[in-house]
Amino acid sequence: MNEIRTIVSDIKNGNIKPIYFLMGDEPYYIDKISDFIEENILDEAEKGFNQQVMYGRDASIEDIISAAKRYPMMAERQVLIVKEAQDLSRTIEKLVSYAENPQLTTVLVLNYKYKKLDKRKKLHKAIVKSGLIFESKKLYENQVADWIRRVLSGQKYQIEPKAAQMLVEFLGTDLSKIANELSKLMLILPKETIINDHHIEENIGISKDYNNFELRKAVGEQNIIKANRIINYFSENPRNNPLVMTISLLNGFFTQLLMFHGLQDKSKSSVAKSLGVSPYFVDEYFLAARNYPMRKVAQNIAFLRDADVKSKGVGANQSNKDILKELLFKILH
Repeated sequence: MNEIRTIVSDIKNGNIKPIYFLMGDEPYYIDKISDFIEENILDEAEKGFNQQVMYGRDASIEDIISAAKRYPMMAERQVLIVKEAQDLSRTIEKLVSYAENPQLTTVLVLNYKYKKLDKRKKLHKAIVKSGLIFESKKLYENQVADWIRRVLSGQKYQIEPKAAQMLVEFLGTDLSKIANELSKLMLILPKETIINDHHIEENIGISKDYNNFELRKAVGEQNIIKANRIINYFSENPRNNPLVMTISLLNGFFTQLLMFHGLQDKSKSSVAKSLGVSPYFVDEYFLAARNYPMRKVAQNIAFLRDADVKSKGVGANQSNKDILKELLFKILH
């Protein structure tokens, strides 16, 4: 986030690079930086003649170099944005000659999603000298809830931990999807709102009572009635509650519980840091650890792996509903 703020601040202050190579596994920030450049470097009168968007699937490196070498018309500079530049990955090193001597009146932006330049090769070294390389890294799942809080805080909203976790478990780590849902919420709810699970259920359609977060909590508490109620709901709504996701999240939970048992420092702050969870949820791990000693935790992880294999149709001819019910019985007993 600090690197992105620096890039934006530099552009606003007129410190503009001739090449911006935006790469990595998280497309959200690549799009954000590219869109900022597209919207802010040239004014509206200059854009007609001096701003061009090309696509990697339709252009060659030679086309891009030719366009980049043109001079701006009645403007200080031109902006050339190459979207989906990863489609040029086989020939991208041909850009070396231009990167070593870029046109200083051109701002060349390459959106190189889901891939990275090899740091050992000439192109990477040339762009580091003449321009800027930004790597957009995918967030780990345990980092996304904090990201949600930061985004909302910047817009004068807050969110309760459970509500943030519901979004993470329903939408995964796709920041673009999450940002779209947050935008919807911010259109509906007034500023200063503390977003809770009711807001999520009413406006995004995630059940506040029947979701993987609540299942994990019920399993940790050994609340057999609640856990069975949730998996029955999942069985009736398989599209919104895929078995593979439930198995993955429960496996993550018991893996964390195994780590918890091995911790020497079991202070709340240390547990939160070691497990990568919000301090808000730490008490749930203390309770679950009492309900599941280390040997049972290891056994449950084995049950989950077996269920995962069965869900892929290997060694069993069971419905997803039956696999989930059998799994839950084994875990809780």
